[in-house]
Amino acid sequence: MSVEALPTPAQARPATGAAQPAGPAFPPGFLWGAATAAYQIEGAASEGGRSPSIWDTFSRTPGKVRNGDTGDIAADHYHRYRDDVALMSELGLGAYRFSLAWPRIQPAGEGPANGEGLDFYDRLVDELLAHGITPVATLYHWDLPQTLEDRGGWTERDTAYRFAEYAALAARRLGDRIPAWTTLNEPWCSAFLGYGAGIHAPGRTDPAAALTAHHHLLLAHGLGTGALRAELPATAQVSLTLNLAAVRPLSEAPGDLDAARRIDGLANRIFLDPVFHGSYPADVLADTAEVTDWSFVRDGDLAEISRPIDSLGINYYTPTVVAADDPAAPAPRLDGHASSLSPWPADRGVRFLPAEGSRTAMDWPVDADGLYELLTRLRDDLPGVPLLVTENGAAYEDYSDPSGAVHDPERVAYLHGHLDAVRRAVADGAEVRGYFLWSLLDNFEWAYGYSKRFGIVHVDFASQRRTPKDSARWYAEVIRTGQLPAR
Repeated sequence: MSVEALPTPAQARPATGAAQPAGPAFPPGFLWGAATAAYQIEGAASEGGRSPSIWDTFSRTPGKVRNGDTGDIAADHYHRYRDDVALMSELGLGAYRFSLAWPRIQPAGEGPANGEGLDFYDRLVDELLAHGITPVATLYHWDLPQTLEDRGGWTERDTAYRFAEYAALAARRLGDRIPAWTTLNEPWCSAFLGYGAGIHAPGRTDPAAALTAHHHLLLAHGLGTGALRAELPATAQVSLTLNLAAVRPLSEAPGDLDAARRIDGLANRIFLDPVFHGSYPADVLADTAEVTDWSFVRDGDLAEISRPIDSLGINYYTPTVVAADDPAAPAPRLDGHASSLSPWPADRGVRFLPAEGSRTAMDWPVDADGLYELLTRLRDDLPGVPLLVTENGAAYEDYSDPSGAVHDPERVAYLHGHLDAVRRAVADGAEVRGYFLWSLLDNFEWAYGYSKRFGIVHVDFASQRRTPKDSARWYAEVIRTGQLPAR
């Protein structure tokens, strides 16, 4: 199934006969959605046969997650999914991107499926379809079963084969109703934040392990793609989602340009080249030679990794600015955390600098041009590959006022700027077929716990009350009209 063929409800197309705002329009049939992830919203951590994941273990490790928060309850989506789908319908979403929880579907990380776990996703998918919303499933959004981490996690080659087995189980049960599947979400974070910097689960701090995990994640993507193709209808589409970086050198000085080359290799080409060209970049192999000899790459791996996919998902939040290293400069903040450990396995000689502009509650600079740069780069580097913006959004200090309303003008401005960047990229020839806002709900924000709010729907975690923010109403109007309102 092509991206254009994804079923989209009438609300996702410009309304006929309605007054249209004066702003620029998106192409007809553009897919409008929102995204979430299982561990961040589901809760019910010990219900329905679900086993612990690496994030259950990590969040219970003192000092790893702010305030000792866990995903045990999160947004309680497991019990409140019908209300959440009704909210999606009210907003006019054409599609909903969510992740399946591996430890809910296959608690041991291998062997038979857990019927209760699959039953939950059956109910969710059926509810979405009943409301005319296309389900878009991600198989892995970082919640590896702890049983597999106990055996080495993503540093063990066998984990990639277990992933393919899990993919087949999920597709066999749900593939008749889910037309679009994503193998992995942001393998860079899984490998480099989880195994290199240690600020994400499982919390390891070994650059060689990070590169090994990276390769096995890509191998899992390839094997999982094959498993999905074997189980799904021929019309189904398979994709991969990457958090590619818009890497900018501070200046045209040779040292700054080389720093940008090095980080571009570790952020972008280390994924794009094996997936689309069946090889690793020679300069990345050379840059990382002091970390690993890459002996974990075996004959046939790159052929598996480069199996054709139907589209590429892009997650974008903020650009990356680099320069030649300055020994006198303070250590950078990594993923919002002060740390002396770098997630980059070979960033010697590189200094990371903040981009200019206003900042979100994550302390991330707001720069929509970075999204435009990424999309037009992919237009040139991967001609003919359909693109989806699968995550884009911002955290701000939201609160409910005395009337119960949640006003978030900063988020509206952020979304307006980034959607305009998408529209400009489409106008300039980028094959962007849809946009998934991050996130539908306030949720468990990984190592930040519940201290950061990305949702367009406010969640009072004590009562689990949902309140659409101003940004939700704004986004609903963009979906209804297919246009950005004039500023």
